[in-house]
Amino acid sequence: MTTHSSAPHNPPSPRPAPPLWLLAELTYRCPLHCAFCYNPVDFARHSRELETEQWVRVLREARALGAVQCGFSGGEPLLREDLEVLVSEARGLGYYTNLITSGVGLNEARAQRLKAAGLDHIQLSFQDSTREVNDLLTNTHTWQLKHRVAALIKQHGWPMVVNVVIHRLNIDHIGRIIEMAHELGAEYLELANTQYYSWAHVNRDQWLPTRAQLQEAEAETDRWRSTLGDKMRIFFVSPDYHEAKPKKCMNGWGNVFLTIAPDGVALPCHTARMLPGLAFENVLDRSIEQIWYESAGFNRYRGTGWMKEPCSSCPDKEKDLGGCRCQAYLLAQDAEAADPVCPKSPHHGLVQAALEQVETRALQPQASGCSALGQNQPHGTAQIHAGLIYRGPKESLALTSAPASTAPP
Repeated sequence: MTTHSSAPHNPPSPRPAPPLWLLAELTYRCPLHCAFCYNPVDFARHSRELETEQWVRVLREARALGAVQCGFSGGEPLLREDLEVLVSEARGLGYYTNLITSGVGLNEARAQRLKAAGLDHIQLSFQDSTREVNDLLTNTHTWQLKHRVAALIKQHGWPMVVNVVIHRLNIDHIGRIIEMAHELGAEYLELANTQYYSWAHVNRDQWLPTRAQLQEAEAETDRWRSTLGDKMRIFFVSPDYHEAKPKKCMNGWGNVFLTIAPDGVALPCHTARMLPGLAFENVLDRSIEQIWYESAGFNRYRGTGWMKEPCSSCPDKEKDLGGCRCQAYLLAQDAEAADPVCPKSPHHGLVQAALEQVETRALQPQASGCSALGQNQPHGTAQIHAGLIYRGPKESLALTSAPASTAPP
């Protein structure tokens, strides 16, 4: 395992541009238990949350630095009673505001208050086009609630993005998912192929689809694009493992996105906290300007100066910036390694082996109690993939071993 010194690294030259997108993760609390959640696996050990006044200071400092868009997320941000106060503050500062929600907690009264506060936009998550699979994947009964919330969003005139994480258990329903989003009145649909970190990495064997499933899903998406035209924009987020082409993570480490975790830790991406040996600073201790420009955590993987081979001599290094650092750590146990999805990576065989295992399993007779939702069998879900580890506080504590941090900020 490769670790890094927490001593400050010299900032790249020229001076980085300011952040444009602030992601305010207000809480890790959530009524859903999605087994592909991007919250850190050890979220239960970070139970502290910034108070209202502290979040207001974050909003003001980030706006003064140059951020223009603010997303309120979690966990479930609607669990924060001060959400309307923070939305109003952000709107008054000139942010374009976005609520990223499961819908749980959004009723008529809350919608009226958020509208009055100036909320610009809502992203609503669904997990599938069927009640059975939606409720299975969240380990809740939220199917009807999400439909009511979608109607409420349209009633109040908000632009709506429907977000659906795509994986083996719902990818064969993609046509119906698109149809459902259109029927709900969504302006945008994001079909987000699962990225395998955090809880999705824990459950990776259950989530990876076959190449044939992906090809058919893309073809079906293209057919719907032709049918719908401009009535709804559909984004099909390409899958890392199958594309064999690393992505510029978060549009560049410490380049555009600034994430503030519930306890105030500032991160270049929402999963970076997992990387060993990096000291990410807290907004309670330093200003956002100092953290963005001077901290070791934000400067560590900016630009290309940190790279080693094969990235350092690669002609595409400015295009992909070496790919995802968290993925490199999870697969290669080396955050400085080339993203293993890249064919040039010496660790690319790890990705190939995972994909080959999926293809081999698809050719085998179905084991009892492991029915494939991808075979158009949305019913009988009590027997489907019993090996899933759902996101929850008990599971978080069981999967991690560090002492819990519960001291007040």
